[in-house]
Amino acid sequence: MATKLIYFVRHGETENNANNIRQGAEGALTEKGREQAFAAAKRFPKHKGCPQAIVSSPYERTKETAEIISKELKMPVEYSDLLVERKNPTGIIGRWGGERDVRQIIDRIDKSYHADNLRVADEENFIDLKKRAKKLLAYITRRPEERIIMVTHGIFLKMVVSYMLYGDSLTASQYNNLSYFNPINNAGMAIASYKSHWFKKDEWKLIVWNDLN
Repeated sequence: MATKLIYFVRHGETENNANNIRQGAEGALTEKGREQAFAAAKRFPKHKGCPQAIVSSPYERTKETAEIISKELKMPVEYSDLLVERKNPTGIIGRWGGERDVRQIIDRIDKSYHADNLRVADEENFIDLKKRAKKLLAYITRRPEERIIMVTHGIFLKMVVSYMLYGDSLTASQYNNLSYFNPINNAGMAIASYKSHWFKKDEWKLIVWNDLN
C-alpha cells in the first residue's frame, strides 16, 4: 500500500478577483495576493516531510503564486494544462460579474440545477471539467513523488474534490451544490491523500479544505 499527500493551493488574489471581473488566462496578483502566496509558502516544511514537487497551472496568476512558493522552498516549478481554470464563455471574459447578462450566464452555469451536458456558449462545461479532473487524479497517481504541491484555481479545485468524493457518478447538480456551499479563498489550501491498495479500490480522501492558517 502506497500513500501520497497532495497540497492543492488556489492562487493569490488578482485585480480581477478584487473587482469581480470574469477572468481568462491573464491577470497578475495584487500586492495582497503576493502576500497571501508568501504566507502559504511559509507553511510548508523545508526539511523532513517537505514537498517533493511543485506543479502549477500555466496561467499568469498561478505561475506567480507557484514562483513565490518555489523561491521559498528552493524547488523548481513544473507546469500542466490539467490544472488550468475552467474556460469561461468568451463573451463574458473581462466583464464585471454584476452585469445582468453576465450574472444570468454564471447563475445558469454555477448556481442552478441543470443537465450534465448543458453548454451555454463556448465554455468548458460540466462534462469537460469532470473529464479533466479525472485525468488530473490519474496523472497524480502515476507520479513517483509522495508529497506534491499543485497550484490551481477555485472552480477547478472544487471539481477535483467533488470527483474525489463521487467519482464517475458525480452529476452537475451535485457539483453545483458542493461548489456553492464550500467556497475556497485566494491562497486557500486543500490537502488530500491518495492510497493505493492491492486488494481493494484505491482511496482518495479530503483531509483539509480551505485552510488559511
